[in-house]
Formats: sequence, C-alpha cells, structure tokens
Amino acid sequence: MQTQKIFLASSSELKEDRKEFKSFIYDKCKEWNAKGVFLELIMWEDFLDAVSKTRLQDEYNQAIRQCDVFVMLFFTKVGKYTAEEFETAFGQFQATRKPFIFTYFKDAPISTGSIDEDDLMSLLAFKKKLKALGHFVTVYQNLDALKLHFNQQLDKLVASGFIEFKPEKGCLLYTSPSPRDGLLS
Repeated sequence: MQTQKIFLASSSELKEDRKEFKSFIYDKCKEWNAKGVFLELIMWEDFLDAVSKTRLQDEYNQAIRQCDVFVMLFFTKVGKYTAEEFETAFGQFQATRKPFIFTYFKDAPISTGSIDEDDLMSLLAFKKKLKALGHFVTVYQNLDALKLHFNQQLDKLVASGFIEFKPEKGCLLYTSPSPRDGLLS
C-alpha cells in the first residue's frame, strides 16, 4: 500500500475549515484505499502537547520534511509558526522536489472591527513573498470550492504518476449478495 502524507497547516482561526478538510481527506482515503493508496493527514492538533526535547514546532517541522504534500490555509493572517512551516516545506521542496506545496486563501466577509493591523500586514507580506517566488495564490470562497480544487489537484498528481494506484493483490472488495446472485430468496 502506497502512503501519501499530507501536512495541513493554518492558524487556529480556520478551525472549521481544517475540520472539513480532514473529513474530505478521510472520505478520499476510503475511496482510494481499494486502489492501494492510503492518505495520511497530519495536523498540529494530532501531536502530543507534552514538553518536547527542543520545541514542539521542531516536531511539526520534521513531519513537514517527511510529507509528500503540504497544504496551507490562510484567512486574515499568517502567524509566525505558519510562516515557519512554509519555510520548512519550501526549503525541503528546493532540496528534494517535495513536498508539493499548495496555498489556499479564504475570501470571505470579516468584521472590520475585528481586523488586527499586524495580522493583515502579515497576510499581505506573505502574498507578496509568494508573488516574488512566482507562485500564484489560489482563492476559495467556501469549503466546497476548497475541496473541489484540492480534489482536482489530487487527480493531477495521479495523472502525473506521482500517486500510483496499485490495488493490493488478494484484497477483495466485499459487496453484499443481491437476489440476482441466487444467494438470497
């Protein structure tokens, strides 16, 4: 079974989006399991919160270096740890050509009273950095659009041969007998 590790990074402000993305990956994993592919989603919420030898962020960064795909979600800010995660993924990509890096920016209404100037400046600076790297940002208005776009990207990874469907030998897909099989009366 081929395992594809996907690291999902974002600030806690996108908790609902992260939860929905996790559900989407779970459903995709069920679909692809019979084709010999396991999608392992890695999120910071899954790590043990105990004191680390160095710092917990170093453990996240190590997981990022071992991933095949790195997905970042943004809304109103780019926190210092999220920026560090991008740097880790980008450095690993430059050295090894993976992980594939996807950046998604949420375009949704916000309350002007809740805008923090430093947060907004961090978002604008990060967009400027991506532009300087020659990367075009992907915008999503809602969760369905995010899931649709990422699903299309997964399909492109399959088409390129990066993800290969190789059903396990001896693995049978069980289906319930039907009356026409003559097993039920």
